[in-house]
Amino acid sequence: MNEFIVSARKYRPATFDNVVGQIHITSTLKNAIKNNKVAHALLFCGPRGVGKTTCARIMAKTLNCFNLKDDIEPCNVCESCLGFNTSHSFNIHELDAASNNSVDDIRRLIEQVRIAPQVGKYSIYIIDEVHMLSSAAFNAFLKTLEEPPAHAIFILATTEKHKILPTILSRCQVFDFHRITIDDIAQHLGKIAVKENIEADPDALYVIAQKADGALRDALSIFDRIVTFSGSKITYQDVIDNLNILDYDYFFKIAEAALNEDYKDLLITYDKVLANGFDGQHFLTGLQEHYRNLLMGLDPATVILLEVGEKTRDRYLQQAKLCETVYLLAALKILNDADIHYRTSNNKRLHVELVLLQLSQLKKKSQK
Repeated sequence: MNEFIVSARKYRPATFDNVVGQIHITSTLKNAIKNNKVAHALLFCGPRGVGKTTCARIMAKTLNCFNLKDDIEPCNVCESCLGFNTSHSFNIHELDAASNNSVDDIRRLIEQVRIAPQVGKYSIYIIDEVHMLSSAAFNAFLKTLEEPPAHAIFILATTEKHKILPTILSRCQVFDFHRITIDDIAQHLGKIAVKENIEADPDALYVIAQKADGALRDALSIFDRIVTFSGSKITYQDVIDNLNILDYDYFFKIAEAALNEDYKDLLITYDKVLANGFDGQHFLTGLQEHYRNLLMGLDPATVILLEVGEKTRDRYLQQAKLCETVYLLAALKILNDADIHYRTSNNKRLHVELVLLQLSQLKKKSQK
């Protein structure tokens, strides 16, 4: 039986060019290496799963490559690259600050920093979740971070930049990683699906990307879970069923019934939503997003803000033609107020049903 490797590890980028959605970071790092202007202390900040530790490892590998390519990518054949690829490099040291956050841990690191690298030019120290270091550990680290030996480079990574002492921030070159866009995640998942010989519905991949909330690692974990569920063919319905997500069809049906002033269909559809185990808050949030997308679909300039698959985008554009801006803005105001007051409502079902009844009368009011 072959050992299963999760996609987040199997397809972890090994070069700067393969990093998804962080070109502002990777191009700067490549230029720094090319022009020999690499800072001795770098701080990578950003949400989880966006490539901070991955970029730190690629940076470490690239800095010590003996035969760097013209495009500033590691050669993968020299002694240093091979050692990195097989996790046997003595030049790259990783420390998890979440579990090694005491003064003694930092003192051991400082003693290690004095030792020159055995192979290659630099010893790179990657400290993950650096915000977890204690104040005393930060203070013990200050002097070494400010004036390290010429062979030492520190790459710090954190999801909570605001917890890091200003004295540490002032000694580092700070790089802010962005949340990865839904389009970038969906396209990346599509490439992986092709490599794995999996037939994937583009709309299904967009739903996975939306669920990941800007974190590629989360998207890959969800992707693996769906593949385990559905096999070599991923459909939109598989994703909806497995992730327990409210289907777009519900919201299109609700919006259509509201435009037709059919309050009975609105209440029956909402009853089906509740019967499938979804709560009112989840429903209101999804309906807000639906009306927001209809508003974006009214103008060609804002259509690019629709973060959905091509088929779903076409459905939004078709339904948007039936709406006016004044109508959609009023609907969003009703839904936003309902969302704010949902938690304090004693009869939550009636609270949502009253919102739906208001939507059913909205077109009539907006035409006056």
